[in-house]
Amino acid sequence: MTGRMKFKMVGFCDGGIVSSDAPLMEALSFAGASEYVVFPGFCDVHVHFREPGFSYKETIESGSKASARGGYTAVCTMPNLNPVPDSVAHLGQQLKLIEEQAVIHVYPYGAITVGQKGEEMADLEGMAPNCIAFSDDGRGVQSDDMMRQAMLRAKALGKMIVAHCEVNSLLKGGYIHDGQYARAHGHKGICSASEYEQIARDLRLVEETGCAYHVCHISTKESVELIRQAKAKGLDVTCETGPHYLTMDDSFLQEDGRFKMNPPLRDKSDREALVAGIVDGTIDMIATDHAPHSAEEKSKGLAASAFGVVGIETAFPVMYTYFVEPGIITLEKLIDLLSNNPRKRFGIPVNSDYTVWDLSKEFAVDPGEFLSKGKATPFAGWKLKGECLLTVCDGKAVYKKN
Repeated sequence: MTGRMKFKMVGFCDGGIVSSDAPLMEALSFAGASEYVVFPGFCDVHVHFREPGFSYKETIESGSKASARGGYTAVCTMPNLNPVPDSVAHLGQQLKLIEEQAVIHVYPYGAITVGQKGEEMADLEGMAPNCIAFSDDGRGVQSDDMMRQAMLRAKALGKMIVAHCEVNSLLKGGYIHDGQYARAHGHKGICSASEYEQIARDLRLVEETGCAYHVCHISTKESVELIRQAKAKGLDVTCETGPHYLTMDDSFLQEDGRFKMNPPLRDKSDREALVAGIVDGTIDMIATDHAPHSAEEKSKGLAASAFGVVGIETAFPVMYTYFVEPGIITLEKLIDLLSNNPRKRFGIPVNSDYTVWDLSKEFAVDPGEFLSKGKATPFAGWKLKGECLLTVCDGKAVYKKN
C-alpha cells in the first residue's frame, strides 16, 4: 500500500478482516482514490431473483452479480416463483440453481401456503431445514386462522413469519397511492389501510402465538406507529423499508412504469414517518425489494406496467447521499441497517465477507450499467455519491470495478 492510500473499516461487529488480506490489497491498487472504506458485506432480506420460472426477468446468476456490485454478500429470495417453493421438491429446484449459479450467499424463503394462494398450508416442516423463513410475499395471507396456524407452526420450527401485508378487499383495482397524484391524473388508488390493517391483524396474532414476526416493505405512517407500539409491548417484531420509500413520495410520480411498485410511493407525511422510524430504531433494516421485470413489462405506464423496481445496485449510494451526508444518520447506523441488523435478526453470519467503497466518487445513476437484467428504477439520473470498488465473499472477489 502506498503512502497516499488509506482505508478504514466501519461497522464490523465481531472483529474483521486484516490488512494482509489479498483481495483488499488488490482493491487498494485502484487508481484515482486516496481513501477507501471497508464495510462488512451488506445483507438484503427481500429480493426477487425470478428463478425458477421467470429467468427472462432475472436469474440467480445475474441477480447475485448485481448484488455483489451493490456491496451485498447475502440475500434472501422471495417465493413468487414457478414452481412456488411450497414443498421440499419445489424448494429443491431453487436450491440447485443457487448452488450452480450464485456468486454470493443466497437464502431462499419457503412459502406459507401452497402456491401462495392462501388456501392450504405449505410443507413448512419439510422445508424448514433449507429455508431462511416463511413468506407469501407478493400476497397477504387473508385468513386469520391460516396466519394463526402458520405462526404456531413456524414458532415450533424455530422459524420466522415474514409478511407482505395487504387486505385484498381494500385494493379495488388500485395501482398507485390513493393520494393527490392519483386524483389529479385519474388513476386508481391503493389506500393506506390495505397495508396497516393487516399489520394490525398480524400483530394481534403475534401477541397470541408468540411467533417471531417480520414485516416487509412498510410504507405508511400508521404502519410505523403500530410497529412502534408492538415493540413497546415487547413483541418479537421487526420490520424493513426500502430506499425509495425513504427518499420519495407520490409527488415524485411520473407517467412511467419505473415508478410503479407495491406498496406504492405514499404521501409526504408517510415518508416523514418512515424517516423518523429509521432514526428512532422502529424500523430495523433497509431492504430493497429488488424486483426486476422485462423492459416490455415496465413500458406500459402506471396503470398497466408490472409492479416492482430494481434497487440492489443503488441502495447504499442512495442512503449514503440522502441520509449520511446530510447528517440524518451516521455511517455506522447505515451499516447497521444494511448489514448488522438484518444478519442478526435472520441469523446470517458475515464471516470474512466485506465490500470496499470510495465514498468521494460522484455519479449519475445509469440503468444501462446495471448488472441486473432489470433496468426499471425510479432513481435513474439521480446524482449520488459512493462507488463500490470490490466485494469479497468467502475469500473470493465476486465483484471488482474495472
